[in-house]
Amino acid sequence: MTSKTIRRRLHHGDVDGKKHEHLVGADLDDLQEPLLGKNDDYKAKQLEVQKREGNLYDAKSKERLHWTFLFSNIISEWAQWLARVLLGSGSFIVRALTLPSTVGSVPTKKLLPSSLTPLQESRLKALQKRLEVPFDGSSLEHQDALRTLWRSAYPNRDLPGLKSEAWKDMGWQGNDPSTDFRGGGFISLENLIFFANTYPEAFQDLLNKREGDRAEWEYPFAVAGINISFMLVQMLDIQSGLPTSSSGARFLEFLSNDESAFDELYCVAFKLMDVHWLARRASYMEFNEVIKSTRTQLERELAIEDVTSVKDLPAYNMLRR
Repeated sequence: MTSKTIRRRLHHGDVDGKKHEHLVGADLDDLQEPLLGKNDDYKAKQLEVQKREGNLYDAKSKERLHWTFLFSNIISEWAQWLARVLLGSGSFIVRALTLPSTVGSVPTKKLLPSSLTPLQESRLKALQKRLEVPFDGSSLEHQDALRTLWRSAYPNRDLPGLKSEAWKDMGWQGNDPSTDFRGGGFISLENLIFFANTYPEAFQDLLNKREGDRAEWEYPFAVAGINISFMLVQMLDIQSGLPTSSSGARFLEFLSNDESAFDELYCVAFKLMDVHWLARRASYMEFNEVIKSTRTQLERELAIEDVTSVKDLPAYNMLRR
């Protein structure tokens, strides 16, 4: 299936996520609040209010304010997860999400394994250990990883200091990207580096917003990447000893075939999110809905019967256009 076919299908029923909104956990609503967009009616009303209150302020300040609010929710969720991991209190996410007995054409019961193979257990534990590592701005290894990301993203630009206004060009909130990770985890940075090195063309397309008619308000690239890492951990339930969702069970099959399955799926999810963003002609006020519809699409593709690896997913073709 070509990327053109994927785009056409997304336009015809999957992209709004409404038909299958029951697949999306309520915790995502708590995680991402609606952000300010470019809807004309909304903007007109906001302008009237601002004039009355004498509070007309710069649009960039509004954007920063809303993304900061978004991140405060993400940080809270990640902090709870880290506490659970360190205290040994169990799963990363309280399971507010219950999938129906069938997803697409594949019965859920057939997807849920009764136990893990030795290879699955080994690779799942390795992935879970990665999730336990918080980002540490004082760590030389983590600092070097940030520099690696910059060199991959901007091979023809000088490497800035670890605190520089230049980092905002990549979509970090401020001049110190380490503050955006906080509870987000080192794996978020590893995912970005893997994407940049494994699919450089697709990475550059997303980083530089090369494709489609872009919205007046665009999502910050790096911040969106951290959101996607977090969304995948929730969706796959990979902090559990044995996943209880059909998506998590299918992911275990992927992990058997490829120890980089999580990073590969991250790349697919990021690209798919951008396709949903363009198809909806979204503004960043709608980022929450875009993440929801991206998750729903991934869950449906994971349920396809003959899919045994990330590279079998229809959406994977978009990385190889």
